[in-house]
Amino acid sequence: MKDGKKVNVLLEMRPALEGFAGIPQEARLLFRGLRMIESVEVEGMIQTSHRVLSRGTPLKQSRFVRMSEARKLNRYSRVIVSLAEKPYRNFFDIALGYVEKKLSHTFLSSRTLLGFGRVRLTRFESKHFGDFIWRTLFSKTLPASDFGLVSTSNQRICSMPWHAMHMAGLGTLTFGSTPKYARLDTQGLDIFIAQTPYPATVSKNTTLVVRYHDAIPVFMPHTIPDKSIHQATHFYALMNNVREGAYFACVSEATRQDLLRLHPEAKDRTVTIYNMVSHHYFLEEKSEERVPGIIRARLHEGDKSKGVEVQPNFFSLREQESFYRRVLSQRPFKYLLVVSTVEPRKNHTRLLAAWEVLKADIDPDIKLVVVGGLGWDYAGTIKGFRSWIDQGELFMLNAVPAPDLRALYRNAVATVCPSLGEGFDFSGIESMRSGGVVVASDIPVHREVYSDAAEYFDPYSTASLVKALKAVLYDEESEQRQTTLREQGQIVSARYLPDEILPQWERFIGKLARTKGKNGALDRDNVQDVMSKATS
Repeated sequence: MKDGKKVNVLLEMRPALEGFAGIPQEARLLFRGLRMIESVEVEGMIQTSHRVLSRGTPLKQSRFVRMSEARKLNRYSRVIVSLAEKPYRNFFDIALGYVEKKLSHTFLSSRTLLGFGRVRLTRFESKHFGDFIWRTLFSKTLPASDFGLVSTSNQRICSMPWHAMHMAGLGTLTFGSTPKYARLDTQGLDIFIAQTPYPATVSKNTTLVVRYHDAIPVFMPHTIPDKSIHQATHFYALMNNVREGAYFACVSEATRQDLLRLHPEAKDRTVTIYNMVSHHYFLEEKSEERVPGIIRARLHEGDKSKGVEVQPNFFSLREQESFYRRVLSQRPFKYLLVVSTVEPRKNHTRLLAAWEVLKADIDPDIKLVVVGGLGWDYAGTIKGFRSWIDQGELFMLNAVPAPDLRALYRNAVATVCPSLGEGFDFSGIESMRSGGVVVASDIPVHREVYSDAAEYFDPYSTASLVKALKAVLYDEESEQRQTTLREQGQIVSARYLPDEILPQWERFIGKLARTKGKNGALDRDNVQDVMSKATS
């Protein structure tokens, strides 16, 4: 800003509590990036989807009640405990907690309808809790060298669950066709960046920026979990964000165009800022000897709570070790790689069918490595995988750290990105950075993000995928095609490095901050100029 004052930014960190890839990864990388911008002072907001969190310390200290350092530290410690279980409480606290859990969204709906629904934030000082901040929020994506950069950052606590806030908004639809949402108390903050459409309004002196990843819950609701609630929470929170004047930083132009199909009135408040690829991914020498060890160490354990087994059944540990020693000893160890959550939209069944054709007609030795957690509606996919898993031809991995994933990308004969719909799709870019060859479904976002650094196929046609794989792996000119794709991959993937993306965020945030008037509200006369020049 002109006076040298830093822009105060609050970044929603709820997704970082969850998985490795996708939006959780983006949240971690964006936080790290914002910490590197000198003109920005960033804090994270810790909130869970369903669990009520203990409160931190008040943002403003009372003139009459002073909290000792020991009691402050106890507050922060209780926040940490509340992420996993209920902290120790007396009878009154237990009764109050029960009411909060059962009726929180009902009370919030009622207060919102009456015009005084507000969700307060509290403070979490990270000074003595670096291990918690690092391992809970960042270690799944960032290297240890970033520990000091991110683990010392303070956080704010939203005790009200994100899902409860959504349900409170939907509850107001009983009294009208347009939902009303509670106000998140963001006093003192210039910008609040939410990672998806957010179920609240913000204080008048704060600008809401929605990091918009995709419109899949609206355009492809048949592919998402908890379809009814997920579709409704996305649609109505998005509607409210648009109506309240939020800005949208879309992860791709394809995503931005989907947003504008829904809300063309938001055009002047949208911009495309691509996701950043992690600095974990870079070109290194092939190390084929590492791959069997990585596979053996990162095998998916399935979901025992649901009776889902994704590994062969063995009578003894000796039999298990003998099996993997045999099936992983093949040299060269050739495999196709796919990295994504196992769920219908990711189109694993199409890849499975094409791989089976290759094994039957051309290359019986080629294996399939699937990296990713179990999502939803995966029963049919796992059923198709099962016989190949038992034969040691298909391997399901999970929780693969970036250095190991980099080696898998580098040594795969190709990384396949078969998805039917995406907002960005990290896996292709990560593979390119690592020196891999990418074969991708011919959908708009892949054409946009991967450009000419991928071989494309029709995601609805097994024959098309087989043809693409043959062109890259088995035709007379396949070696030249691989060389071309690798060279282009280095060029294209460099567009998404932090050095390229962070300046766009800095300009965008700076321009939004500079357009505020004396009362902290955004000067709407300058909105179009801000959005048209934000990333230029």
